[in-house]
Amino acid sequence: MLVAPSMLACDFARIGDEARRALISGADWLHLDVMDGHFVDNISFGPDICAAIRRAVGSDAFLDAHLMVDAPDHYYPRFIKAGVDMITVHVEREKAVNLKSLSAAIRAEGVQFGLALNPATPWEIMQPYLPMVDMALVMSVVPGFGGQKFMPQSLDKVRALKAWRETNGARFLIQMDGGIGLVQASLCGEAGADCLVAGSSTFQADDMPAVIQAIREA
Repeated sequence: MLVAPSMLACDFARIGDEARRALISGADWLHLDVMDGHFVDNISFGPDICAAIRRAVGSDAFLDAHLMVDAPDHYYPRFIKAGVDMITVHVEREKAVNLKSLSAAIRAEGVQFGLALNPATPWEIMQPYLPMVDMALVMSVVPGFGGQKFMPQSLDKVRALKAWRETNGARFLIQMDGGIGLVQASLCGEAGADCLVAGSSTFQADDMPAVIQAIREA
């Protein structure tokens, strides 16, 4: 199980130190929650902060940028320039954004492409795009704010995506994001998740390395 602490839960006044602390504590990835105040009802940070995190952690760390924005097709080049390793956009934007073209453009730059799914969205909407994604992200909370309660019904989508992956011989990862602590981590792993985003449960823990290891082994 990969563990990706969400930088949304860190101390923004010390964001470089916090990013390094997560990696030293055993994080596999750093999850960067980018919010524009339109697609979700919050504003977090943009490509300049992502670039600052990259400078703080060096070239080896894997930066997983989750773009909760209305126009990912407009903004994605700025995040590539910032040095992220994966860009995840929302399938809910499919009517406004050509997701197949966007996937091709991002992957052509050597950056991985992820597709995210909100709690109210049926997983089947993802199916036409699954052959061209490196990761499918299942939101287990309504995106926008950290510290929310995990929605257990989201596990059904993970099971469905895992079954589709096995039936079709696909290789994409399945990530879950939202309200994940030790109990939820175990449920996510049983359902078929490969990567867990954990914010408050990691950055606000008394012993971050122990929590990350416990989530990995749950």
